[in-house]
Amino acid sequence: MLQVDAMERLGLRELLAEPELMEAVQPDVHLVTTLMSLRGVIPEHSKQTARRVVRSVVEEIEERIRARTVQAVTGALDRAARSRRPRPADIDWGRTIAANLKHYLPEHRTVVPERLVGHARRAHQLEREIVLCVDQSGSMGPSVVYASVYGAVLASLRSVATRLVVFDTEVVDLTDEMDDPVDVLFGVQLGGGTDINRALAYCEGRIERPADTVLVLLSDLFEGGVAEEMLARCARLVASGVTVVALLALSDDGTPAYDEDHASALAGLGVPTFACTPEAFPDLIAAAIERRDITAWAAGEGIVTAQPG
Repeated sequence: MLQVDAMERLGLRELLAEPELMEAVQPDVHLVTTLMSLRGVIPEHSKQTARRVVRSVVEEIEERIRARTVQAVTGALDRAARSRRPRPADIDWGRTIAANLKHYLPEHRTVVPERLVGHARRAHQLEREIVLCVDQSGSMGPSVVYASVYGAVLASLRSVATRLVVFDTEVVDLTDEMDDPVDVLFGVQLGGGTDINRALAYCEGRIERPADTVLVLLSDLFEGGVAEEMLARCARLVASGVTVVALLALSDDGTPAYDEDHASALAGLGVPTFACTPEAFPDLIAAAIERRDITAWAAGEGIVTAQPG
């Protein structure tokens, strides 16, 4: 906290361009955000030090979230793949018996199953598509860091196709860089305007299986483009079958300033809108994969969601 305060109050941000200071300060998400915002002014002799600092934070975050994310997502995919009308060879007898214990007939010493549980035959290895559409305006710095690391973890799962798109007034697809979150973060330029509609249009044009797609819009919703078109596009995505979630933040810093009118409008379109901590994000993605009620999930987690206006 003292470190962040010194940077802000004493105007020491530019000193971070010097490798000696970068190596002396405590690496954390806020330091990474500052280095991202200084990307264009860091001299060549300091860039390797900056990358080492960023990588140390990224690796710490990834170590903390990977196991839980993999477990939550693979578990959700397994549950979503279960069929209540399985073929005989696909019946999961253990789950079927457990689900029908109340139908046990003691006189026959047997269970009469009224519901079969099994695993559907998966015609395609790819089961879900996840699109992370991330606002790179200056206030979203910590959220961009966490989204980049989560994108890398999700991209490592074979059953999920993950796309990472960052935007301000321009749209940049960083999907090909996701195997290394450090490259992603150094490809982000914090600051500038915001055109959510343009970013959503780009994502919409690359969604091939709407019913199997989860689109997470990570933004404070201060739209610099045409707000009516942005809302209409969200409505069209929801109507097509895409599971759309609007996150006002993905960080431990609490809910930032955001456009309350747009948040209420999105909620009215059936788009759950709220801020989320990094620890809760894996369970959010799992709920979206299973097509559960995200608003109900958030309420169960004690998360306050935007209400329709």
